[in-house]
Amino acid sequence: MIGNYEDPRKTFGAAVCQVGFDDERIVLLSADSGKSSGFGPFIEKCPERYFEFGIMEQTMTGAASGLATTGKIPVICAIAPFVTARNYEMFRNDVGYMRQNVKIVGRNGGITYSDLGSTHHSLDDFALAGMIPGVVVLFPQDPNEIREAVKAMLEHKGPVYMRIGNAKQENLFDGGFEIGKARLICQGKDVTLVTTGSTTAEAMKACKSLKTRGIFVEHLGIATIVPLDEKAILESAAKTGLVVVAEEHYEAGGLGSRVAELLACNGCSARIIRLAIPHDYAISGPYDEVMAYYGLDAKGIENGIKRKILTF
Repeated sequence: MIGNYEDPRKTFGAAVCQVGFDDERIVLLSADSGKSSGFGPFIEKCPERYFEFGIMEQTMTGAASGLATTGKIPVICAIAPFVTARNYEMFRNDVGYMRQNVKIVGRNGGITYSDLGSTHHSLDDFALAGMIPGVVVLFPQDPNEIREAVKAMLEHKGPVYMRIGNAKQENLFDGGFEIGKARLICQGKDVTLVTTGSTTAEAMKACKSLKTRGIFVEHLGIATIVPLDEKAILESAAKTGLVVVAEEHYEAGGLGSRVAELLACNGCSARIIRLAIPHDYAISGPYDEVMAYYGLDAKGIENGIKRKILTF
C-alpha cells in the first residue's frame, strides 16, 4: 500500500520465497545470513533447496555457478560488500564470464550498515558489478519495486546484481517496474534530477519543496543502473540543460559516472552535477545522520540543486 513503510530485507525475502515455493528451479544460497535475508520460511518449507555456506562467499558464488549449469536458478543474498568486493573474481569469472543465470543480491547496501564502518559499506558495488559484461544491475526504489524487481530478476535469463538497503522504506509507487526503464516521477523544465534506490524518496520531498520556490524539477527514478534508460535521460537533459544525479554510492563509478559518459558520448551539452559520497572512506554513525552529512537527505538534495541553479 502506498505510504506504508517496510523492511526491504523482509520484503525481498518474502518475494523470493513466494516465487521459490512454486518454482523448483529456484535454489537459495546464503553466507551466514539466511534468516537475516528473509529466507526463514523457505528454509523450513524447502530445506533441500537451501544451501548455507557460512562466511565463504567465494565458494558460494562458484557453487551457484555450478548449480546454474544444471538448470537451477540460484539466488545469493548476503551483505553487499561481501558478495561484490570480497568475491569479485568469482563473480566476474564463474558467473559473468560463463554467462550463468545466477542472481546475486547485496543486502544492507550503500552505507545502511553505517555504524559498522567502511568494511561494511558498499559504495563501489555499482562500479564493480557494472564492469562485468552482461550483468544487469538493479537498485529498487521502494518495497513495491523490490517485489516487482525480484520477479523480473528471476524471469531474466542471465546474471543479475541487485542492491537492497536496510532502513525501512516507504511505498512510493504502484506498479510500473521494468528492467532498463526509467520512471518519470514528475515533469519539469529547470533541471533534470536522476536518482536511484534509497535517494529517490528524499529526492521526491526535495522536488516538492523546490516547486514552491519556483524551481520545476524533472525527476527520473532509475531502478536499473545497467542497462540505463538512455533515451529518457538524453531527452530530459536536452530539455533542461542541467542534470543532477543523487545516489548512495561513490561519486566515481556509479550512476552519475554512467550518466556523464552517456551525455558526453552523445554530444549532449547539458551540464551534470553529482551529489554522492566523496571518494574516501565514509564516516560512521546513525544512518539518517550520515546521509544528511553527505547531503543526500531531502534538505541536502534541495540545497544542492538550488546552489547549482543559481550558478548555472
